[in-house]
Amino acid sequence: MPALRASSVPSRLSLTRLARNNSQPAPRLLSTFSIRPAPPLPLNSSTARSCLPSTSSIHNTSAATTRFQSSFAPQRAVSWTAASSPSLSHTQTRNMSTGRKKIKVKNPVVELDGDEMTRIIWQDIKDKFIYPYLDVDLKYYDLGLEYRDQTDDKVTVDAAEAIKKYGVGVKCATITPDEARVEEFKLKKMWLSPNGTIRNILGGTVFREPIVIPRIPRLVPGWKKPIIIGRHAFGDQYRATDRLVPGPGKLELVYTPTNGEPERITVYDFQGAGIAQVQYNTDDSIRGFAHASFKLALLKGLPMYMSTKNTILKKYDGRFKDIFEEVYEAEYKKAFEAKGIWYEHRLIDDMVAQMIKGDGGCVIAMKNYDGDVQSDIVAQGFGSLGLMTSTLTTPDGSAFESEAAHGTVTRHYREHQKGRETSTNPIASIFAWTRGLIRRGQLDETPDVVTFAEQLERACIEVVDEEGIMTKDLALSCGKKERDAWVTTREYMDAVERRLRSNLANAKL
Repeated sequence: MPALRASSVPSRLSLTRLARNNSQPAPRLLSTFSIRPAPPLPLNSSTARSCLPSTSSIHNTSAATTRFQSSFAPQRAVSWTAASSPSLSHTQTRNMSTGRKKIKVKNPVVELDGDEMTRIIWQDIKDKFIYPYLDVDLKYYDLGLEYRDQTDDKVTVDAAEAIKKYGVGVKCATITPDEARVEEFKLKKMWLSPNGTIRNILGGTVFREPIVIPRIPRLVPGWKKPIIIGRHAFGDQYRATDRLVPGPGKLELVYTPTNGEPERITVYDFQGAGIAQVQYNTDDSIRGFAHASFKLALLKGLPMYMSTKNTILKKYDGRFKDIFEEVYEAEYKKAFEAKGIWYEHRLIDDMVAQMIKGDGGCVIAMKNYDGDVQSDIVAQGFGSLGLMTSTLTTPDGSAFESEAAHGTVTRHYREHQKGRETSTNPIASIFAWTRGLIRRGQLDETPDVVTFAEQLERACIEVVDEEGIMTKDLALSCGKKERDAWVTTREYMDAVERRLRSNLANAKL
């Protein structure tokens, strides 16, 4: 049995020291599917290599639960009752059961695990808020960077296909590697963003919505109502081809019709070295973006804006403007007017200025890059990047994925590895689960699932707003720097759990 390293990730924050004790033998592990200890498989077992259960399936009734240093097969050893578990997709079916009555989730939810501090928090969320309350079939995919590298990123593609199949996915934050990460993890290559891969497979629109807590001051004090950013999840810079131009020469764009002669357009005559980029989008994708955006605005009862720079990019951005106008006039104008809301196109610079000086309460549809940037501005303007939800929705509603809008919180993870206390805001990660469960409940017509998720969201907000219990980032937003103004991640989640029990009792769940 290999020794555990300081980089081991325990399933509970309080077990850090155990995981760092290199002389500590690995404890016996209990399968999620049995209350009896499961004998560990030998590390050279082919089963241990090919059948990889999720780290979330490792439970222990004692305090001595730990996890090995990576998600690689030879360092996992548990038993489970899933019928099959293909090694490349790293997936399994898990029916959770404990002694208490649980709310039944009718159809599966696809779970995408992640990296670093958010991976630890993700496990705690399941231990506190999912397993004890829900009878749910989770289809698990490990999108931790090491496993993505081991599977040549096939696990990400498989996860996206699973969301297509089952309709709902919940995702933990993941690392998108740069040069430093390639060296740190000794990766085969610099893998693409898993979010980008999933977006390109599913299509659809990413909607970023702030979690509004009255007690938390706004950095933009005039914002009173949510601002929802709809980000087109396809094409533009994120699927562009770029290159370095080594020296003088002519850059041309060539379009060859399927049944026609090539058309050549001179882009630029380089007199020296430079750079070039070609990007694209499609009418179908833009039209789907428009439908998803208009449907959300109707659902929320909010006016909607579309922003581009069509005065400069007359053909490219002009196409976005024209398609949105066509779709609105043909299919949504009457419904908007009946609700007393409206749609307008605005230039991106004017839109941003109006957004800052307004009081919120709108949906803004933006191109891929614009939405990427502005969603972070909106999140911080409402108080914290830890208070922003992110959902990916296809135009026909057949696929839905929710996640936190922030990253893996590497700085806190480094502190955690050193055994120091951490106060990482888990609210957006909790909302990743709740938004997925709400969507699952809506599709399945199971109101108890929806109510449970709504009560969990309410508990997260009430603990901060009414009790003043918050993590360090929120305390700093309130101008409080002293240690007694904030709690650790575990302490905050304990308070949410207490509040949730009270809320569920009042809701008779």
